[in-house]
Amino acid sequence: MNEESRYSNQPVLLIAEDDETSFMLLKAYLSKGNYKLLRAANGKQTIEMLEQNPDISLILMDLKMPVMDGYEAARTIKNSHPDIPIIAQTAYALSGDNQKAIEAGCDDYVSKPIKKEILLKKINAFLPG
Repeated sequence: MNEESRYSNQPVLLIAEDDETSFMLLKAYLSKGNYKLLRAANGKQTIEMLEQNPDISLILMDLKMPVMDGYEAARTIKNSHPDIPIIAQTAYALSGDNQKAIEAGCDDYVSKPIKKEILLKKINAFLPG
C-alpha cells in the first residue's frame, strides 16, 4: 500500500477548541488513530474551516469559545451541513449544557474532563469502518 492510498480515506476531524491545553489533550488522545486533525479556535473559524475543507468527517465542538460559541456554530453548521456529526465538549454537564447542545444540533456530547475511551467510542459510532 503506497503512502497516498493509505491516507486517501483518512477521516478528517475538526477540533473546535480555544484552550491550548484542552486541544493538546485531544490531539494526544487521537494521535494513535488514523485521523487527520484540524483546529479552529472559535465558532466562526469552525464554520470557515468547514467551508474550506469539505472532506471534514466529524467536528468536536467546545461549547464555550470566544467570538461565536459552540451552540451558535452548531446551529449554523447543521443548517448547511446536516449530515456532519458534531460531538459537543462541555465542562458543565450538570448545568444542562448537554441538553442545550443537542437542541442546538449537536449529535452527542462528552463531559470534561474527557475520558479517552468514551471519546473514541463516540467518534467510532459516527465514523464508518
